[in-house]
Amino acid sequence: MPRYLGLPQYEHDSAGKLGVLLVNLGTPDAPTSGAVRRFLAEFLWDPRVIETPRWLWWLILHGVILRVRPGKSAHAYQQIWTPQGSPLLQHSSELAEQLQSNLRDRLGTEAVVALGMRYGSPAIDATLEQMHRQGVRRLLVLPLYPQYSATTTASAFDRVTENLQRYRWLPELRFVNDYHDDPGYIAAIAESIRQHWRTHERQHLLFSFHGVPRSYLLAGDPYYCHCQKTARLVSERLQLGTDEWSVSFQSRVGRAEWLRPYTDELLVRYATGGKSRVTVVCPGFATDCLETLEEIAIRNRELFLTSGGTSYDYVPALNASRAHAELLADLVVAHTQGWISAGDAPGETRVRALRLGAQR
Repeated sequence: MPRYLGLPQYEHDSAGKLGVLLVNLGTPDAPTSGAVRRFLAEFLWDPRVIETPRWLWWLILHGVILRVRPGKSAHAYQQIWTPQGSPLLQHSSELAEQLQSNLRDRLGTEAVVALGMRYGSPAIDATLEQMHRQGVRRLLVLPLYPQYSATTTASAFDRVTENLQRYRWLPELRFVNDYHDDPGYIAAIAESIRQHWRTHERQHLLFSFHGVPRSYLLAGDPYYCHCQKTARLVSERLQLGTDEWSVSFQSRVGRAEWLRPYTDELLVRYATGGKSRVTVVCPGFATDCLETLEEIAIRNRELFLTSGGTSYDYVPALNASRAHAELLADLVVAHTQGWISAGDAPGETRVRALRLGAQR
């Protein structure tokens, strides 16, 4: 058994390819307790997600959480599951296809665009092996996390680099840390809100981001700052006054303090204190998933309305929209400078020939 992963009978005069690995968080394979338990066991054991000492966290995870939470989470997943399966997987797969098509048109050649999930399937490991067999020699990793956090972006980096340690011939590697203030991303989020308000009443705009423990912020994680800047730039593009928008954080678990204000508590305060009409958008989620479709669009909507609110709308994630694929293609072109050069025709781009190996 070879120690390192190679390519048997590799042809050394073959041309290398540009590859783009899209990374999303992941999803259970099915909305069942067993599938959710397997997913949570992998997700919650990641030390980037939970920094509690391993021995203590193992006891909590296996002694309490994995005994109680899978059944509740499975019920939540059943509320959003579609005939095509997981919305997160469906939207992410379609987005990868849209990005590949967009890059083909821009570059005049085929870039390999593939999807890998940090937890669950398709796993990053399997996706990287497939890209390796397809001849990818220059690899851009693009996590679908606009705002950087050690719990998400860094975890994806850990998994990619850990996997590549098994390879005989490493691809040249680049990594997108974040795009929280990228003009194309800000424009796409703002336009999605504008389109929503064309068919729904314009209301107080609440930006709800996934929360993280406050201790991570105090330790230097820039996530909170990135979220605030994203919300500010989008609100400026929409020309909103300071009293027309706000920021909150959702999905907290456990007893530790997380980033505040909490979305559910803020919605109750709004419903009982005069802001009875709200529009909620979740710019930290590239694709709709459990946290947006069940927590925000179903559960928090019911909480707001039963607390006295009169109107509650959710703006869908960018998902596999044309605008989303275009902004990601812009990021790919920007982050592959030196790998991509101008073509012969005006306005075109092409991938440089990556002739590796034997000299002719």
